[in-house]
Amino acid sequence: MKPSTPLRRSVQIALLAGTIGLSSGAAFGQEINLYTTREPGLIKTLIDAFTQAKGVKVNTIFVKDGLAERVEAEGDKSPADVLMTVDIGNLIDLVDKKLTQPVKSATLESAIPANLRGAGGEWFSLSLRARVLYAAKDLDVSTFTYENLSDPKWKGKVCIRSGQHPYNTALFAAYMVHHGAPKTEEWLKGLKTNLARKAGGGDREVARDILGGICEIGIGNSYYVGLMRSGKGGPDQQKWGDAIKVVLPTFEGGGTHVNVSGAAIARNAPNKAAAISFVEYLVSDEAQKIYAQANYEYPVKAGVASDPIIAALGPLKVDSINLVEIAKKRKEASILAEKVGFDN
Repeated sequence: MKPSTPLRRSVQIALLAGTIGLSSGAAFGQEINLYTTREPGLIKTLIDAFTQAKGVKVNTIFVKDGLAERVEAEGDKSPADVLMTVDIGNLIDLVDKKLTQPVKSATLESAIPANLRGAGGEWFSLSLRARVLYAAKDLDVSTFTYENLSDPKWKGKVCIRSGQHPYNTALFAAYMVHHGAPKTEEWLKGLKTNLARKAGGGDREVARDILGGICEIGIGNSYYVGLMRSGKGGPDQQKWGDAIKVVLPTFEGGGTHVNVSGAAIARNAPNKAAAISFVEYLVSDEAQKIYAQANYEYPVKAGVASDPIIAALGPLKVDSINLVEIAKKRKEASILAEKVGFDN
């Protein structure tokens, strides 16, 4: 059998790309294929800016669910170059299933703090969202900690979404890294006792229910504050956002818990160099500013300003725990939440 030539390889990729609606141009580095769980509308501005700056087209393949399963099924002929997702757990799942490859990049290493990227360059955070406190405006919660959520003074006054949602599973896992499983179980029991209603709904509904007097405090993501207060979610949501006080809580002796959107270079990326260039662009000052303005997320790169709505929440002191340690505790945290009947 004759060895595969670059041309033959290009034809093979083109044929494969054609079966899933991708352009054969990817074989020559003119294009890259981005598999993403993020809604295309949320990243279109970033992609357009990259294409204008670098002359490389990005084919966006939106995979709402089962990203890892799809890439696994495509095997070594997968046309995926970059895998982009939300939540550290989803990123680590890709790494654990050996669907990413290590990347050595001085640009990425200098822009992204060590605790927010894979030690061997297997994944990279691109933006941050903090898990913050929503509170009634008349409350003094300026020094609130996550530990305070179980304080009996808040009995019947807390709203929160499902304990099994990835946002909360990650927070519970972070608590476990700080305090260990026994204290986390005790904390979860106290937090459940403090609920004003059954855990459920979304983060924005927490703000709605504070406005409605159902609860006094709750936990939600920072970027929802931007979506509500900007009016992008409509006039009702703007009222919810304007009705709450927002505080950046910390762990005792630590910082504010964050989750991330991030990306990795696919294990069999046919356009590795262009793919790395794309991820490097996403941590440039220009792209980080777009993240901040379009999605109300915190830039991962120091020195880039947040959107004014988010900046008004105060300085963010990111908890120093490595996100990989949090990801490792997700399953245990989920089991603990189920054990205490958190969502019941």
